[in-house]
Amino acid sequence: MNFISHGMNHVEGGWPKDIDHENMEQTIRFRKKAGKNEAYISSILQLGSVMELCIRQNNAIDKYEQYFEDEEEEEENHNAPYAKTMNVLRDPHQVKRTVTSLSWSPDRGRKLAAAYSSVVFQQTSQLSTDSYIWDIEKPSIPEMVLKPPSPLVCLEYNPRVSYTLMGGCYNGQVAYWDTRRGCQTVAYSSVEHSHKDPVYKVIWLQSKTGTDAFSASTDGQVLWWDVRKLSEPTERLILDLSKEGNLGGALGGISLEFEITMPTKFMVGTEEGLIISCNRKAKTPAEKIVCTYDGHRGSVYAVQRNPFLPKNFLTVGDWCARIWSEDIKESSIINTKNGVSELMDACWSPVRPSVFFTVKMNGVLDIWDILFNQSDPTLSVKVCDGGLYSIRVEENGRLVACGSEKGEATLLEISSGLSVPQKNEKSLVAAMFERETKREKILMGRQREIRLKERCRSEQSREEEVVREDGEESPQELLARAEKDFYSMVEVELKRRRKGKDLIEEQVVSEDKQT
Repeated sequence: MNFISHGMNHVEGGWPKDIDHENMEQTIRFRKKAGKNEAYISSILQLGSVMELCIRQNNAIDKYEQYFEDEEEEEENHNAPYAKTMNVLRDPHQVKRTVTSLSWSPDRGRKLAAAYSSVVFQQTSQLSTDSYIWDIEKPSIPEMVLKPPSPLVCLEYNPRVSYTLMGGCYNGQVAYWDTRRGCQTVAYSSVEHSHKDPVYKVIWLQSKTGTDAFSASTDGQVLWWDVRKLSEPTERLILDLSKEGNLGGALGGISLEFEITMPTKFMVGTEEGLIISCNRKAKTPAEKIVCTYDGHRGSVYAVQRNPFLPKNFLTVGDWCARIWSEDIKESSIINTKNGVSELMDACWSPVRPSVFFTVKMNGVLDIWDILFNQSDPTLSVKVCDGGLYSIRVEENGRLVACGSEKGEATLLEISSGLSVPQKNEKSLVAAMFERETKREKILMGRQREIRLKERCRSEQSREEEVVREDGEESPQELLARAEKDFYSMVEVELKRRRKGKDLIEEQVVSEDKQT
């Protein structure tokens, strides 16, 4: 069944054709003019008494008041958790491509932007470059087709302006759309000043203008952009841990994290398994790289701070998910068990501090509630037969979108027990994170003590060995010393015997004298 949307241009209840509804001066001028109209004034006076009666009734009784709200929520939360499929948004292209990125629109979450590209090397030339914006209530056809210069690897709605999007392309360019102007890009970066590898993540910054963003790529660069002038980046950071700015030795960025409550900080997940913590406002490029976390054995596909407790962040790579504390660089404070299938993406729940989601290559969505269980997921759902590559949770926490390698974006509705905030949940999670952080600090301190003792012991044994080596004699010297010791012992024995013989002779002489 195909659905088609039609629009109409009307005057009643809307703005006239000659009035630009986005121009504040024109709308204010039109309102003042309409307010002086005699017909308008008489209508308001006639309807005033009727409206006053309705307003008084509305103030007297709240017909939407809910009684026993807590008991209803408690009863719902005791039910078994579930996730049911609401819709499946399929790639209209004949050759199906992987849904590499998803983004919910900030206005009530009715629209979902999906980026489609191939994850197979050198296969993009054979495929379409189109990506889509879907209306989740009309899943048969996309609401809008986005036309990038190269297949999109990532795509993000502007959280402040719902009709603008920014995407990162497979060839390293970044592109910008204004949906009011149609499917074509408003602007895109030049190849010369763009990334040299695919752009795996783009994030909008919370600036005054709402036009700033930054991107990460496996070419080892983080670039900042102003969509009003996309010809070249406004700022550049090379992810070289030696802090020499050498692009040849830089680590490839594959995920980004930015929290609006920490406007100067951001984190980069790398191909090498490290998480790099950075400070954008540092004085020199070398000082912008603050520290690193040795996270995973493989690429770090996702990094996200807890929206309620931003000092703790979630990472996904290889076969497990880890939760970290900013205070501990050596190890995570909580980690899941290693599974059979590789994890590809993860995100926190926007409404519950203890809930996060992970997707795996076997097509399974895992929902974790770490207050309930840290060793096993609270709910595991087989979403599709192919691998899942991306996930994004809607702002209200009830809808979850999962992107697969077969070009399907599956929408799931999760139960209220996993999407409704619990009493004292934030304080309980904060206490748990604090407890795990203290435990990890104690363990790390104990390990440092053991390593220090082993180092001291090894240094002491090395010194003793050096002393032995310094005092070691040759075989000739040993033989000469042995001969000397032997002759000295013989001489001592001869002296002893000679002395004893003299004593015996003296005794014999004395006895003869007495007789």
